[in-house]
This record gives sequence, structure tokens and C-alpha cells, in this order.
Amino acid sequence: MRVGKSSLARLVAERLRARPLHDSENNPFLKAFYASEPGAAFRAQMFFLIERYRQLKNASISTSRSPVVADYLFEKDKIFAYINLSDEELKVYDSYYDLLKEQLPVPDLVIYLQATPAVLRRRIARKDIRAEADISDEYLQEVVRAYEHFFSHYKASDLLVVNTTDLDFVERSRDLEELLRGLTQPVRGTQFFLPLGSPADGS
Repeated sequence: MRVGKSSLARLVAERLRARPLHDSENNPFLKAFYASEPGAAFRAQMFFLIERYRQLKNASISTSRSPVVADYLFEKDKIFAYINLSDEELKVYDSYYDLLKEQLPVPDLVIYLQATPAVLRRRIARKDIRAEADISDEYLQEVVRAYEHFFSHYKASDLLVVNTTDLDFVERSRDLEELLRGLTQPVRGTQFFLPLGSPADGS
């Protein structure tokens, strides 16, 4: 959420002449969800689930030879479902999720953009979208913890972890160029992107 994934995906797709896939921003149930209306979380989640599946499935069966760059991972849907849905709603959601996920290909590479809740809060304020202004600090913290937990166990594909606290791929072209240079080298397993000038991990 406001970590820069859409901007980065767009820029990478342009550079690679790839087909971009963007997460839906027209979920008709989001306003009710942010207003905490009963049942809105389930409706919003199911809309996202089906829309993301449709996009990825269409991309996987396309006859185009162009690579695909998406600004979301299908598993992202489940991260938010487990934060927002009740146990009974999750039973229904999981049955659909499992059915749809097994029909989708595994990505070649996943880039995980990290940011602290404080950084996300500043970016949300800068973006100035009314519905997002109502997101609580507690919810942001829960989302960050859920992503950290998920990616600490992620093994489905190669993974590049990028801390975006001091990076701006849109406003500073050198940040983008440095990441793109890093992507010319193979990523094996889980690796961490260290920009030039960053202190090396001494652990």
C-alpha cells in the first residue's frame, strides 16, 4: 500500500517492453470496506480475487511472446483476506482461492518492496486519497507484519527484497537504473537489493 509497486512495475515494463498488469483500482466495495460496513470486506476481497485471477489467467494463455510484469502477486489476495475476513468468511474464500490458484503459473521472479508503517503513512498523506486517509496506524502495522511473515517463508519462486525507505524510483532515475542493473544478474533463492553506498549486511 503506497510502497511504489505500481510505479516500479510500470517503469520496468516500459524498459523491458513487457506487458504490464495492474491491480484493479476500481473495486466498487472498497469505499464501504474503509467505512467498516458489515460484509463489505468479504465483497471487496472476492472482487479482488476474481479480478486478479482473470488478469493472470488471460496473461498465461496469451499468444504474445512478450514478458509480463504485474504489480501484484496472486498470493497477496490471501494475505489481506486473513487480515480482514471472519473465520466463516475465510472458509468460503479459501475454497475459491485454492481452486483458482492451482490454475495459475508460478512467476519467474518476485520483487518484494518493503517499507515501515511510518513511511507508508507519509506516502498515504502525500497521495491524499480520502478513503485511504481513514486507514488506522494499527491496520498499517498489521499489513506490514503480515507481509513480512509471508515473505520470510516464501519459497515458490526466486525473490528479490527491496527496502524502499530511501528509494524513489519515480523521482530519482538513478534509483531505478541501479535496480535495473541489479536485475540483469540472476536472482537465486532469496536475495536482498543493496543500493550503492548502502552498508553491507555484517551478519
